Amino acid sequence: MKFRKERRLLWLGRGTFNSCQWPLLSSGYEINGSFPEGAPQELARQPYLAVVLDAPASDPRTLDWLEMIQKAAADLPVLLHDPGASASEAVCLARQGIWQFLPPDEEAIVLLDELWDSDPAPGEGDAEDWEQLLVGDGADMRQVRQTIRLVADRRSTVLVTGETGTGKELAARSLHLAGQRKRYPWVAVNCSALPENLLEAELFGHVKGAFTGAVQNRVGRFEQAQGGTLFLDEIGDLDPALQAKLLRVVQEREFSRLGSSEILRLNVRVVAATNRDLEQSVAQGRFREDLYYRLNVVPIRMPPLRERREDIPRLAPHFVRKICRLEEIPLKRITARAIEKLAEYSWPGNVRQLENLVEMAVALSGSRELLDARDFRFPAAPAPAIGAISGPVISVPDHGMDYERTLARIERSILEQALEKTGGNKKAAADMLGLKRTTLSAKVRHLEPMTN
Repeated sequence: MKFRKERRLLWLGRGTFNSCQWPLLSSGYEINGSFPEGAPQELARQPYLAVVLDAPASDPRTLDWLEMIQKAAADLPVLLHDPGASASEAVCLARQGIWQFLPPDEEAIVLLDELWDSDPAPGEGDAEDWEQLLVGDGADMRQVRQTIRLVADRRSTVLVTGETGTGKELAARSLHLAGQRKRYPWVAVNCSALPENLLEAELFGHVKGAFTGAVQNRVGRFEQAQGGTLFLDEIGDLDPALQAKLLRVVQEREFSRLGSSEILRLNVRVVAATNRDLEQSVAQGRFREDLYYRLNVVPIRMPPLRERREDIPRLAPHFVRKICRLEEIPLKRITARAIEKLAEYSWPGNVRQLENLVEMAVALSGSRELLDARDFRFPAAPAPAIGAISGPVISVPDHGMDYERTLARIERSILEQALEKTGGNKKAAADMLGLKRTTLSAKVRHLEPMTN
């Protein structure tokens, strides 16, 4: 039997497992109990993350039971639950194959979460590494992984949709790593991060003299991705003129550099992503219908975090471990009450907001090892939308007003609030207001000379 990633434990012991005295069940683990002699049959029936052998280290039968488990599931970690074991007994059992002794209470959760998030165990190989990027066990995330698994080695174009912060780029990268294209380049382009007049050259490249400033030939992103994957983020912001050129590339699998008549053939999988409703954009005439259907061959929807709250008990500890590792600080732990508090929040910023909140909690917790509910500080509720406010927003005085100047002040206030909420991140502020980043930047520049 191979080691399988399931959030399920097999508890083997002579006594009764008391779930009221142990927090694993409330942390999302399924625990099945059995007498040690029944382990081979139970292990053959369904996959497990690990076996917990609840037996005294000094009991001679413990080694016999361990050997029996190893024969039934050679790759499965076995933890011993014996708080009274001596150091010499622990060393002896470690030599016989005990993976670790099970620590008490929440330390056990941390240990098992690390096992859950760890690299594939022997026997799994590298083929499933991509799944480590997609943390979550709910039905929505299982569907995402299943779709990626089915189309990984196909040439089909994929459209990843979802709100800002749901992990669309992670899904696209997982798709790249899941198939044979992982041996070739992964190239990402943010379609809203470059002005329209530069994006065409960025995508297709150019020859010397194609335009002012083209002093030498340049390879575009399509050529850079040859054999691999080209990820087009924020595809809903693409200029209409470029939409027509992209349609031809996706349809014919060929293109020309700017200023050249040479036709270049492509072997590239295109994965596009957007947080916009492209069907609505098509209806409004802002996105080409034929391009939409060319991109939407295989749709992948990344669910918002509020629809997958069952994944928060895995996501939050995952981010704690990730941040502690990046900061090179001792591993911190998160309490069950903190997890409950996180699961109750609506998460308008989705998984990205959760990661940022966890990073803030780790930073502000100082040297404390345990993160509790008070460490997670949620932002204040946003002000109601203008359409939801009753009565006039601006009162017109009897002597009149400067209409243009008043509108400019309102616009300045809106832009300043968005930039303040996003810490000065213009891309995030533009997303918050439903604008292109370049449009927001232009508005900011236009308003800067004005005085209040």
